[in-house]
Amino acid sequence: MILLLLGSASAQSLALHGTCPGPIEAVVTGLTPSGVFAGVTGVPGGQTVIPVGQPCAGTTLDVGNAQLRVTNRANASGEVRFTAPTPGALCGQAVQVLDATTCETTRAVPIRFTPGNPNAEATCATPVGAELEDVSSPTTVVGNGTPQSCTSRAFVDAVAAGGVITFDCGPAPVTILLDETAKVFNNTGPRIVIDGGGLVTLSGRGTRRILYMNTCDPNQVWTTPTCQNQDHPQLTVQNLTFVDADSSSDTTYDGGGAIWVRGGRFKILNSSFRRNTCADLGPDVGGAAVRVFDQFDDLPVYVVNSTFGGSPADAGVCSNGGGVSSIGVSWTIVNSLFTDNQAVGNGGNPPAQGTPGGGSGGAIYNDGNTMTLSLCGTRIEDNEVNAYGSAIFFVSNDHTGDVVIDRSVITNNVGGSWYPVWPQISAHVDTPIVVTNSVIQ
Repeated sequence: MILLLLGSASAQSLALHGTCPGPIEAVVTGLTPSGVFAGVTGVPGGQTVIPVGQPCAGTTLDVGNAQLRVTNRANASGEVRFTAPTPGALCGQAVQVLDATTCETTRAVPIRFTPGNPNAEATCATPVGAELEDVSSPTTVVGNGTPQSCTSRAFVDAVAAGGVITFDCGPAPVTILLDETAKVFNNTGPRIVIDGGGLVTLSGRGTRRILYMNTCDPNQVWTTPTCQNQDHPQLTVQNLTFVDADSSSDTTYDGGGAIWVRGGRFKILNSSFRRNTCADLGPDVGGAAVRVFDQFDDLPVYVVNSTFGGSPADAGVCSNGGGVSSIGVSWTIVNSLFTDNQAVGNGGNPPAQGTPGGGSGGAIYNDGNTMTLSLCGTRIEDNEVNAYGSAIFFVSNDHTGDVVIDRSVITNNVGGSWYPVWPQISAHVDTPIVVTNSVIQ
């Protein structure tokens, strides 16, 4: 359950209870007793002026492209409570209520999308550069309004074409079963955005990876002489769910059950990863959900308001990194949730004698040199390993990396050993780990 409560400059207030997509209850107080009110949705941070001829003409609403959703009367106390179905297309928009008698408004309250950390610690601001991408002018729209039109072929072709990709699969949630992995071509950006609108689930059908980007793969077009350090493509996945991917059969680009990325820039926003897997043995293979290499100028991968696992039935499973894995990459992870994932390899890295290796990083596996793992408003809970780092495995080989943990909870992650400073975190004893306003137990 998500609760958002924001007041207004007047005595009016609006609270939203629920998750999106799904039914959301709105509770409004401070209206004119028995007076008419109107509820609108629109783009957060925008403005709409009520036109001439309408009640309260000239009033400025604090949402862009406002759409009228409900009109009714408050009770004798100036209060109203109503519940409305909220489709994924409205996730991320905002609600505002207008008192038609006084023309006063509540503040605009965002409609929260389901993925992400629902717990009290998830209070961190989105970093600059990690905001949702604008998809108002898509390059390609997958589908023509029906679930049947949203095919594997249409999605794979859309990714190959690049640009901004959205979906029109009808008003209900839809799952697209992929017959092949969607691959980014490096000359189709620079900005590539895939936005599911909160309604689209991409499935690997238990047999394949879902999405692949590699600036150093000649089959995907080399665009610079320094493929390992170039600023494009800039790939964003947002408002999507990735399920049932499995990259175990890929021995060339191993790991990254759902998504494998090398080069350019990458961010994950408002997305969920469930039941994804990669190879279950090996000292360095990892990332049941995501594996990343070589980000431009060593800038971080952003993960915001996203979920990895979420329940025992939805666990990510891989040799290392039941959630995410990387080599030489920094991460900034905000208001996100990692639960119930498993690193099932055995023997660590390098592998102990007589073992195949792996089993580290129940949620997060970071290996490399100079890199930073930054967590804010994030919960890592009930993950499991066989070797090291039941929550986090962070090894900076040249001892220059660092970890920053703020307003986060790391708890009940089990298994493994080598916890020199903090429980559930495996790192060199001289690795700076700065912890503020957090629980690690």
